[in-house]
Amino acid sequence: MQIVIVTGLSGAGKSTALRALEDIEFTCVDNIPVPLVGQLVEHLAHEGDRDKLALAIDSRQRRNLGHWHAQLAKLRGSGHRLEVMFLDASDEVLLRRFSETRRRHPLSGDDLVDGVRRDRELMADMRSGAAIVDTSNLNMHQLKSIIQDRYGGTGKLAVTLVSFGFKHGLPLEFNLVFDVRFLQNPYFEPSLTHLDGRDPEVAKFVLGPDGLELTRQVEGLLRFTLPHFQKEGKLYVTICVGCTGGRHRSVTIVEELRRRLGGEWDILVRHRDVERGL
Repeated sequence: MQIVIVTGLSGAGKSTALRALEDIEFTCVDNIPVPLVGQLVEHLAHEGDRDKLALAIDSRQRRNLGHWHAQLAKLRGSGHRLEVMFLDASDEVLLRRFSETRRRHPLSGDDLVDGVRRDRELMADMRSGAAIVDTSNLNMHQLKSIIQDRYGGTGKLAVTLVSFGFKHGLPLEFNLVFDVRFLQNPYFEPSLTHLDGRDPEVAKFVLGPDGLELTRQVEGLLRFTLPHFQKEGKLYVTICVGCTGGRHRSVTIVEELRRRLGGEWDILVRHRDVERGL
């Protein structure tokens, strides 16, 4: 069987993750007692008509979490394909989500801040060796897409390429950032000012000798690092390319990287600032 263990912090997106897995035909069980996990897997495997199982386990089982590593070892020794996915988010984001939804944190009592702290402490041991997904800057649709691409699609690392303008601030989420402001700027060419980096004339201007060499160097770095990100257990990586306004140079470079890498990786492109006024 293919088994995905969904764990992590309350408010980090486990319910969304389970729904995403259910949509791609995983049998999903929420919060099964840890000592019973092995029995459930054995039963479903014996039935033979289900080959994909997702289990959510979190701090609501605080009394049973001590059994987790023994159960995990048994599952891994049984021949099933197993991956543990740990959903995380910053304390600030978790507090905001609980405040906005007015849901009660399972460990909070009367103190939400203390509940988040206790949750993080209890779940720290389950984080070890898991594929970490930080949902702080993901909405539910993005999280669903990442999970379904990972477990129901190609299984490749999901790579997001983001163009942006430094004058509008750094993106909140990134693994790598490249500054391309040293390239010649089409903004100062009257015939190109009102176009953007997706236009062939702008692309031709940006991808001169320096632009092509920059793209070649970045491509080489990504071809080296992306397999290591995936080996580490990451499900997605965000690569940001910035110029001054986010309209010309960064957009062209992102589009060129998409063209070069798209056949080998699942690429999503976002031009954050391309529609902003000049």
